[in-house]
Amino acid sequence: MPQAPLPKLRAELVATSRRLHAMGWVANHDGNISVRLNGKRLLITPTAYSKLDVDDASLIIVDMDGKVLEGRKKPFSELELHLAAYRARPEVEVVLHAHPPHATAFGLTGTELAPIAMPEIVVSLGDRIPTVPRAMPKTPAAVKGVEAAAAQVDAMLLAGNGALTLGADLNQALLRMELVEHYAKILSTARALGTVQPLDAADVTRLLEARAKAGLGPKKI
Repeated sequence: MPQAPLPKLRAELVATSRRLHAMGWVANHDGNISVRLNGKRLLITPTAYSKLDVDDASLIIVDMDGKVLEGRKKPFSELELHLAAYRARPEVEVVLHAHPPHATAFGLTGTELAPIAMPEIVVSLGDRIPTVPRAMPKTPAAVKGVEAAAAQVDAMLLAGNGALTLGADLNQALLRMELVEHYAKILSTARALGTVQPLDAADVTRLLEARAKAGLGPKKI
């Protein structure tokens, strides 16, 4: 799919950043967004900025080593996690990191969003939303954990550090974050009421086939 013109991508990234804040999924300087550009570059949000305050002038373009090519601000400290996801998934165009409260609470306890009990989750996100083990930002363990998970899934929890979603564009990555948080709310409520029954394995297989036919999920290389 041809990439949108850069001015349009910049406007969409600013709008997405502000939606993260409006949804209550980030606070203070939490969260970061990156968009892969042609020519092995990334358009990213800056460090030390509320996502409400991100504007076109604050955006940065970096290379795939994190070196600033355009812009006056500094890259966010967790850029290595985004780069790890892009290495694992050459077809991914967007990485979005936020702290939606319910999903983040699951990660804080090292708990996966499981069982997968709704067909919509399988079609949109796959049969698993793993929790990457706790590791301090910018450490090899954190990078390796994200890279390993990104090779297999489009959404993951980071123990103690929110959630990460991947997408073909900004809208898809945002919708995946929305679904992760929505399912975390549903699962929390359901667990309080009783035992959550997982989908039948045969049904999961059929749903994964439908997901693959729709062109969703990691591409087989």
